[in-house]
Amino acid sequence: MPEPPTRRGLGLWMCTALVLGNMIGSGVFLLPASLAPFGGISILGWLVSAGGALCLALVFARLGMRLPRLGGPYAYAREGFGDFGGFWVAWSYWISMWTTNAALAVAFASYSTVFWPGLSTSPILGAAAALIPLWLLTAVNVAGVREAGGVQLVTTVLKVLPLAAVALFGFFTFEPGHFVPFNPTGDSPMLALSSTVTLTLWAFLGLESGTVPASDIHDPKRTIPRATMLGTSLAAAIYIICTVAVMGIIAPAELATSTAPFADAAGRIWGDWGRWLMGAGAAISAFGALNGWVLLSGQLPRAAALDGLLPARFAGLTGRGSPAFGLIVSSVISSALIGMNYTRGLVEAFTFLILLATLATLMPYVFSSMTELWISLREGKALSRGRLASQLSVSIVAFLYSLWAIAGSGQETVFWGFLLLIAGLPVYAVMRRGFSAGEASTGSLD
Repeated sequence: MPEPPTRRGLGLWMCTALVLGNMIGSGVFLLPASLAPFGGISILGWLVSAGGALCLALVFARLGMRLPRLGGPYAYAREGFGDFGGFWVAWSYWISMWTTNAALAVAFASYSTVFWPGLSTSPILGAAAALIPLWLLTAVNVAGVREAGGVQLVTTVLKVLPLAAVALFGFFTFEPGHFVPFNPTGDSPMLALSSTVTLTLWAFLGLESGTVPASDIHDPKRTIPRATMLGTSLAAAIYIICTVAVMGIIAPAELATSTAPFADAAGRIWGDWGRWLMGAGAAISAFGALNGWVLLSGQLPRAAALDGLLPARFAGLTGRGSPAFGLIVSSVISSALIGMNYTRGLVEAFTFLILLATLATLMPYVFSSMTELWISLREGKALSRGRLASQLSVSIVAFLYSLWAIAGSGQETVFWGFLLLIAGLPVYAVMRRGFSAGEASTGSLD
């Protein structure tokens, strides 16, 4: 199927906002409380996670230069492992998009309880508060990729500003004693470090976002790698500085029981209006991340449909260049997930949805790392020994980091993730049968 003429695409800053905005979602606002029991060693965990994330970002940056194709991780897996590997990653990644969108919509509703407490006591109102932003942003993305990119740029700036304010002003009330002892857990330093890496690495999920809408990015061979590395580096700096600031403001015992650590830290600095500021910042953060993931939820199935691995309807574009069918189907599924799980309550619904998204998001990292390794070996004769060794090392580290993330996600996550992956096999079988029938039909006409 020929590609339609590309409209004015996403530039460097919009693409960087997509990467940064998809990483900085809802989880970062709760991480300081999760890390509080680990004390100062958690900062070392952030640094290790940042190193692994930058290796993954470098893998995606290189793949973005070599294979600037629509679908990002899906296109890379198909290049390295054929149609079945490509479908496996596309299905896995698409699952993560439905569930991530549902979780982010629930998170938006949860943070909105700062302003409308009744949302937490009425399942109907809470579900409505989650569905409204989901479908509002679906409409924005149906209007066009460029419009969605503008929303992403604005919301990314708005979500970073309150985090930066806490980091900047928090150091005026900073207590170094909150980081003593360095490892208060009583476990070995390696075990404590491993636990903090497992917690912090989830904050980097989404670093590959700039590779997915490749056909809608201006000069993708240059823009994708630059945006991927820039967005990941900025996210790492923001995470580490903000976590240090919050841990320095609130005592460890109190921080460990906080349900809104950034809001509590802002309250210490500015009083009640500071809590409102951070509540708004958290809601905007979830809203902005939701916009970015909604955008990708139409681009990925379109890439698979263009290759005959999903129904052709997903490949169609509107007159404004939007994959409207994929966007609407994805949002319908996300809405169903919200409806089915809202009786659990806000926190329980969010936890269940993230559980479903976790492993599904990590699978593309494993396949992409091995595709980069394979391409480097294939091109090895054209590379110097030092450059080849460097590329192979980065790919191997990224692969091992992804496996560590999968292992650290827990048995329940692996169980549900595996079941969801297996559920895609009938879809692949049907699509391959249709493709084979089409080939046979074409052959008989010759």
